[in-house]
Amino acid sequence: MMIDQLTLPVLNAPAIAQPEPLVRTHSAKLWLPKRVLFTPDALDEEFGQQIYQRVLQHDLEVEVLKSNRLTGLRGTDERDTYRRAKSTLAVVKAPPSALRLQPTPPSADWQMNLAEGCPAHCQYCYLAGSLQGPPVVRVFANLPSLLQNTASYEQSGRLTSFEVSCYTDVLGIEHLTGSLAECVRYYGQREGARLRFVSKYDQVGSLLDLPHNGHTRARVSLNAESVARKLEGGTASVEARLQALRQLALPKEQGGGGYPVGVVLAPIMPIPNWEQEYRQLFDRLEATLDFDCDLTAEFISHRFTPGSKDMLLQWYPNTSLDLDEAKRTVKRNKFGSHKYVYQPDDMRRLKEFFYSEWQQSFPQAPVKYWT
Repeated sequence: MMIDQLTLPVLNAPAIAQPEPLVRTHSAKLWLPKRVLFTPDALDEEFGQQIYQRVLQHDLEVEVLKSNRLTGLRGTDERDTYRRAKSTLAVVKAPPSALRLQPTPPSADWQMNLAEGCPAHCQYCYLAGSLQGPPVVRVFANLPSLLQNTASYEQSGRLTSFEVSCYTDVLGIEHLTGSLAECVRYYGQREGARLRFVSKYDQVGSLLDLPHNGHTRARVSLNAESVARKLEGGTASVEARLQALRQLALPKEQGGGGYPVGVVLAPIMPIPNWEQEYRQLFDRLEATLDFDCDLTAEFISHRFTPGSKDMLLQWYPNTSLDLDEAKRTVKRNKFGSHKYVYQPDDMRRLKEFFYSEWQQSFPQAPVKYWT
């Protein structure tokens, strides 16, 4: 839908012009946890032994637990618990329930988790309140079995997609696990299946030479410069993510990975001067992908639940994130729970703006969904 960009209202923002945010270029710092735990059954797995060796290569001390239960993870309060958990890697064996995959529309047909918990510090974190216990990064040592299980979910006559980024940033832990590469190699051999992942990190070098055969769509999560700077702690700068996306998309003969790629713009927020900031992001993306490539887009507006708001305010008591329910409307699901999303008029204006801007910049790249 084409709209008049000059007359589009600014949502919840002052009319005066704002100074252009400083562009940062830093790469993400490798996450090196202070505490690494292995359960006995994780070390019984061949892939668990591979993770063990990778951890040792980074000179990290390993604690092998006496049982398969994780204990002693809580601190004196939620904030202390958060600090401890975010600096802890636990390598475990995924429970039998992990073999019962859950649908995850509109991102993919099914979610296949290689880990749970994320090393980043995003102040709008969607995992807040959605995972059980402290936000420890739990990596699954029986990943090969989990991957083999996905074959039973493939549907004859159509491609079946699997998302591995629902509960973690897979690239943020890849240097310690090798799990993403394992997935790429596996799905590269599956004619009826496709892998999808998304990341805010930029260390993509280990992925470029993998035999993906075009079966993995490598997506990068992007946002306005000021959102990334203020709310996405521990991640790569927007510029570093753009360059990682370019590396992934470039043909192999030009030193790239030759992947189908994607942009996940999330979470979209009507921040002050939002039109200018997001236009600048699209301009930078257009300059980065100045060659033909297989590109898609996904647009996700910001939302939160009562439980996630409570948890986030305990984790980030000084956050600048707008969590004012009065500016939102309630959206309920079939299970009776609810979340706060933008008002219908605000959502419509945002959606029209982003679809129009994307169409102008990337007319050949489809938008998969808006949510």
